[in-house]
Amino acid sequence: PLVVEALESVGLADAIDLMPEELSGGMKRRVALARTLILRPKIILYDEPTSGLDPITAKEIIELMRSIQKKYGTSSLIITHDVDCARVISERMILLVDGINYAQGTYDELVKSNDPKVEAFFKK
Repeated sequence: PLVVEALESVGLADAIDLMPEELSGGMKRRVALARTLILRPKIILYDEPTSGLDPITAKEIIELMRSIQKKYGTSSLIITHDVDCARVISERMILLVDGINYAQGTYDELVKSNDPKVEAFFKK
């Protein structure tokens, strides 16, 4: 029951009988989330959740992260270089420069910064 519920939460109920080698990259990330959800965590740590994914799958993973936050009431700590991911999912961002907390705020606050080191994160 817990496994089925967790797989349903990440949109993989139909994949319950698949072997690991039969899963795509996006499906493997969803399975990792399902395994985490079984533990009912209050905080989920994501390390580069969209790296190596095509743009469509990356968007699906971001939306999944948002739906998990809402459904389970979890907080998320996301480590990412994907500024679009951070923009969509974060309420607050912390920018690290040379390993230190250099700047923090909302996406909108940070993107308006005149600080060259902060601006560098948001250049296209």
